[in-house]
Amino acid sequence: MYADFYTTDRWTTKQVHCVYQALIVAISTRHADAVDVKFLVDGRPAWVALPHPAWVEYDKRTGKMITDPMAVEIAGHYLKTVLESGEGIDREIYSLTVEETLAHLDAVVSEVTAEAAAPS
Repeated sequence: MYADFYTTDRWTTKQVHCVYQALIVAISTRHADAVDVKFLVDGRPAWVALPHPAWVEYDKRTGKMITDPMAVEIAGHYLKTVLESGEGIDREIYSLTVEETLAHLDAVVSEVTAEAAAPS
């Protein structure tokens, strides 16, 4: 859903193409307790930093783990949201809180659930 998507930038009203490119444990690159998910937004890099404590909190709440593909979906959903709301103009890195990460995870899970329940 969010590994390769199009959305409209609120301020320019231009359609932008967002493509997932990489997932990196940030402690190895910038000594941060996060997972960095890199997208190309019309060819420009955009990083979404998801805090590692979100993995622990999600496990506590649900008994489930956040997988790498789920992290890509969370980051992509967040990126789409900020671009559509106008908050995402010309930033190269976005850092989410634990609660923001889990809220975007919940939104993705709700979308997948709704899609699966929709009649074909």
